Formats: sequence, structure tokens, C-alpha cells
Amino acid sequence: MKYLGSCIILIFLPGFVFSHANAQEVVADTVKKTRIYMENADVRSFNKKIDDQRETLKGNVIFRHDSSYMYCDSAYFYERDLSLEAFGRVRLEQGDTLFVYGDYLFYNGNIELAQMRHNVRMVNIQQDSSEVILYTDSLDYNRLTDLCYYFEGGRIIDAENELTSVYGQYSPETKIAVFNDSVCLTNPNFVLYSDTLEYSTETKIATILGPSVIESDSGLIHSSRGWYNTENNTSLLLDRSNVLSGEKILVGDSLVYDRADGTGRAFGNMSLRDTAQQMTLTGHYGYYEEKTEYAFATDSACALEYSQGDTLFLHADTLELITIDSTSRILRAFMGVRFYRSDIQGVCDSMRFNTKDSILYMYGNPVLWNENQQLSGDTIIIYMADSAIDHVHVPSSAFSVQCIDSGYFNQLGGNDLKAYFRGKRLEHVDIDGNAESIYYPLEKDGTMEMLNYMKSSYLSFWMNEEGELEKLKLYPPIPAGKVIPIPDLSVEEKTLKKFVWYGDLRPVDKNDIFRFYKKKTLQEFNR
Repeated sequence: MKYLGSCIILIFLPGFVFSHANAQEVVADTVKKTRIYMENADVRSFNKKIDDQRETLKGNVIFRHDSSYMYCDSAYFYERDLSLEAFGRVRLEQGDTLFVYGDYLFYNGNIELAQMRHNVRMVNIQQDSSEVILYTDSLDYNRLTDLCYYFEGGRIIDAENELTSVYGQYSPETKIAVFNDSVCLTNPNFVLYSDTLEYSTETKIATILGPSVIESDSGLIHSSRGWYNTENNTSLLLDRSNVLSGEKILVGDSLVYDRADGTGRAFGNMSLRDTAQQMTLTGHYGYYEEKTEYAFATDSACALEYSQGDTLFLHADTLELITIDSTSRILRAFMGVRFYRSDIQGVCDSMRFNTKDSILYMYGNPVLWNENQQLSGDTIIIYMADSAIDHVHVPSSAFSVQCIDSGYFNQLGGNDLKAYFRGKRLEHVDIDGNAESIYYPLEKDGTMEMLNYMKSSYLSFWMNEEGELEKLKLYPPIPAGKVIPIPDLSVEEKTLKKFVWYGDLRPVDKNDIFRFYKKKTLQEFNR
């Protein structure tokens, strides 16, 4: 060991193990030793036969070491060794802010270590005159480091909380306590269980340093790192912490949670799962209100809805989940909506889904796909039954396209369209108002020989399980139309005027919903 002014440099040799005992020896060598003064005793005795270094003191015994005073009923005083043993109504006072009580005390003045045993109570007066009280059966107080620590179970109480653990330490100067092993913080509003916890009796902030659970009437919090302000019930939780509120679970790389107003904000890989409604919101930022059950997600936002053994994956710039009552929710999506499920896929500018009536609304250039069928219009309304599509309504500018191959498409357009599904396939379509169609009938060998064009006020058709036209109904019964052989077709005659095949916009799997695409004009699609 070398000394440089007030700086101490420790040189550790190979094989040297630094321990608490080593620390005490180092401190003892570096601290200037001062006398322990015996200030008072009613009776003093000295028996060299028993111990030639020990003085026995009885009655109103008082010791002083620097600024500390020690009181007891009786004591053994080892003046040469700078140590003492105190018995009966022992009290140690450090200034006017720290008081330690117990049945027995051993004090080593060389290292300024007080070891209090049996029925120990420590009282520390705070700046606001409130008290922090520590109860334990064995307490060591190091005056040099200003640290109290217990190792056989203890309890600390302040104006806000009660904390218990197997091992703990407390600094009267910094007002910081550290707890290990079976930690429990009890507050009138919650209980915190932890493996390792730091707590400030001044700020009332608990710093989570190990796996922890916070239980309250509003739910559960799981975290292994972060802090919780027990006074105003705000917290910052890190390392994929989660907040469980009712049937909602909020998870994020970091969470800012305010229990007082029931709001949570999640940053980085956030997830809000509704176990009752079988729905999950994900994104890189999320917000949740416990009282209203309102949720918000953005930045790679995605909604997952689980039903019928299938999952709907929906992406938009912004997602909102609004709770109406215990049985109904409204999901709203804004800007760049893309969704994928094995039976349907779609894109639009915005979307709204109400779980109560199971109706999904697509607004702003909506396009819907089912197998080789495409539906588009000004607005698309999807009616669900048991989480499967029952029928689809396109109330204006309706257009339906069936892809036969890359160069030929069955087409159907009109004012109002209704499409009915059986299971996961399109079965029946009705067009009401200015119905216009192009149809390529297939021969038995699968070849196409002609184009069939029809124009009518009303048109209905039915598809078989293979997706082929099975029956056609028109009104008036004799529509305007023509048949053109394939070899005689011009490019313009192959499609209706409003025909667009949006195949390159179609999400091909659950990951493709995040693909960015540039919107094209009708002319660009038809080039």
C-alpha cells in the first residue's frame, strides 16, 4: 500500500482476495486512531485475575468516541484495544440524526465498527423531521463508511413504505438502502417483491436491480431493471418489462408507467395484447390508458387478430384500439393500411373495424383480394360472421376482377356490388346499376376461344368450387353485348375502361404488409 496525500492506492498481489475483513484491516491501518472516553459509570471495577485488560463498568455507563456516544446499563471496557462490550438498554447516538438501540453492543474503535445484537432498532431523522426506522436482530454499523447492514433479516419503515429482506444495508448520510434476497416493499397502494432493490428514503424512489413483481389492485408489473417512485406512483421500466392490467399486457424495451392516472407508454418493440379479444398491437411506440382501455401504436405498427385458427396481420402508420364496452372494441388504422390473412388480403388509406357488429370498413382507394379475385371501389365494407367473411359490399364505383392468367381477366363493374362467400372462397356476386362485364368462357380442355361482353342494369353470377362461372343472371334478360373470338381481340377490347389489376400491391405474406409501395395512377397501372 502506498500513500499519495489523501489518496490511497491499493496494489493487489496475485492470489490476494479482497474481502470485508481485508477492507477493515486496510481501513484500520489508514485511519488515525483516537481514544474512547469513558464519560460516566456508577461503579468501576478491575479484576486482573479474570482479564488484566478489561475494566467492568456498571450503572449509567456512557462512552464517547469522536462524535458518537454510547449508553448502556453495564459494560466491559478494553481501553488499550480501543474496544468495548455494552449490555442492557444499549443506545448509540451519532450526532442528532442517528440513534441505534439494542440489548448488546460490541464496538471496535480501531475500525469504528459497532455490532449491535438482539432487538435492534435504528432511528434516522430525515431532513423533513420524519423518521426512518430499521428493525433487525443483528446490525453492524461502520462509522467510517456510514453504512448500517443486517444479514439475518430486517425491516425498514419510513413515512411511505415498509421494506423487508434477508440482507440489507442503509446509509444514514445518503439515505440510500440496498436490499437483497426475498425483498418485499409494502405500500398502501401496492406490494413490490424483488431479488435486489435499492431504495431512497429521501426521494421515495425504489430502483429495481433484479427480477421484481409489483402487485396492486390495477394489475401486475414485471421488471428486472428500472425505478418506481412510490410517492407519486410513476415509473421507468427497462429490459422488456411488462404491465398487466385486467386482460391487457403491455410490453416494451422501455416503459413509462403512471399508476396514478393509469397510463403507460412503451418504446421499442412494444406489444399490447388483449387476451379476451384475441388481439395484439405492436410497434416501436405505444400508448395505453387503463381507465378507458384506449390504445395507440405507431412506427411499424401492426395489429394481430386471432380467430378461426387463422391470424389477420394488419399494418398502418398509426393504429388505435378504442374500447366501447366489455364486449366491443373499435380498431382504426390510418395511412398506408395493408393487411394479410390466408383467405383475404387488402390495401387502403384508412380502415375501421367494430368487433360488436363485426363490420370492417376500408376507405381511400381500397382493394381486396380473395384467391384470384380482386375487388375495388370508393369504399369496401366487409361483413364478418364468426371471424370469417360473410359478404362484402362495395356501394359505389365497384369493380371485380378475376385473374385467369397474366394476360386475361374476367371483369365486372357497376354502381353497387355485393359479394358473398362460402368458407374462404367467393361464391356469388350481385351488381346493381350500370353493370358491365367481360368474361372469357373456358372450354373443357381449359382453352379460351372467345370474349363475352355484356352490359345490363343488374347482373348476378355464381362460382363453383374451382372458381369457374357456374350460373349467370341478368336484367333486363336480353342485355346489350357481343362475342369476340380471341384472335380478333384488340388490346382495348380485352378490358373495361376502369380495369386495373393491382397485383403488385397485394401483400403476399404476413411480413409483406410492411413493404412500402408508391401509389400509381390509373394510367400508370394500365401501361
